[in-house]
Amino acid sequence: MKNKSNSSEQLSPTKSPSGLLKSLVPASRQNRVYLIMAVLAVVVFGTLPFYVNVDSSYFIYFLFVCFSYIVISQGWNLVGGYTGQISLGTHAFFALGAYTTALLWLHDITRTYYYFDPLVMILSGIVPAIFAIIIGIPLLSRLRGDYFSFGTLAAAEVLRIVILRTTEFSGGATGLRLPGSSFSGMGLPYWTSLALAVLATLAVFFVSRSRIGLALRAISEDETSSASHGINILRYKLLAFAIGSFIIGVCGSLYAYYFFMINPENFMNLNWMFLPLLICVLGGNGTILGPIIGAPIVAALFIFGENVVGRVHPMLSGVLIILVMKFLPTGLMGLKDRISPRR
Repeated sequence: MKNKSNSSEQLSPTKSPSGLLKSLVPASRQNRVYLIMAVLAVVVFGTLPFYVNVDSSYFIYFLFVCFSYIVISQGWNLVGGYTGQISLGTHAFFALGAYTTALLWLHDITRTYYYFDPLVMILSGIVPAIFAIIIGIPLLSRLRGDYFSFGTLAAAEVLRIVILRTTEFSGGATGLRLPGSSFSGMGLPYWTSLALAVLATLAVFFVSRSRIGLALRAISEDETSSASHGINILRYKLLAFAIGSFIIGVCGSLYAYYFFMINPENFMNLNWMFLPLLICVLGGNGTILGPIIGAPIVAALFIFGENVVGRVHPMLSGVLIILVMKFLPTGLMGLKDRISPRR
């Protein structure tokens, strides 16, 4: 009998660095067109503040929200889309990233420039990643499907109670207030959200095209078969869970710099659990472009829905996600396959 312990190492053949790069970035004409369009879009959005007044334009704020939604959705997509593990604890990782930024800033721990400090934002992603590993070991090793989803939701609610009870540390229900005098306009938050959206998308792209992504898709399809072929199920699930939580935590740090007021009402809100799920399902679960397509639609629904129908808009969004899952289970990205059945 062949030794299966190294089977996971045989998911893809050994390649040179140039061959690996070519495999990660396909050279087909269609993909080159997509790449050119993506670069042009980044250039256009990146230079937009030079032509538009960022402090008075509502369109700049809308784009900031869209980019932020892309970041948090790409983090959730890596776990829920590629691994098939539906996490309902996104708001916990989002809040941890925000509270980490606030505590590092207020206690002058890193002794660096704190306003949109890259070091602080990286640390704000590491803390949720560590939390994901801590809760992921018992949850991912024991629970599957809906049980794992409710387990992550329970862990998030436990974290909420801890934040509310540790008044001296987290400020309790009142929260923590950052120095608002650091705010100098929407330019820096806008550019930071755009950069994070690009980096999060690239991270998920390269992970999905790597050996890790191949293992995650195999686990999503059939865990039993994957385990029989030597794939360490728990290791790959934990890795995806930690990377996704890191991305979500960095997004929480971004919003901490934007809001300047970090409390459970704003950052432990269940909307942060519901938003990435809706975006990925609407755009296309387990795809790179799914969050990019779904984010502007959901952002428009939530922003304009609050102004038009008030507090009823979450119910309408819930109806929308049910209709999409019923009649368009592969999201808007799946329309391409229906229109072009030859594929």
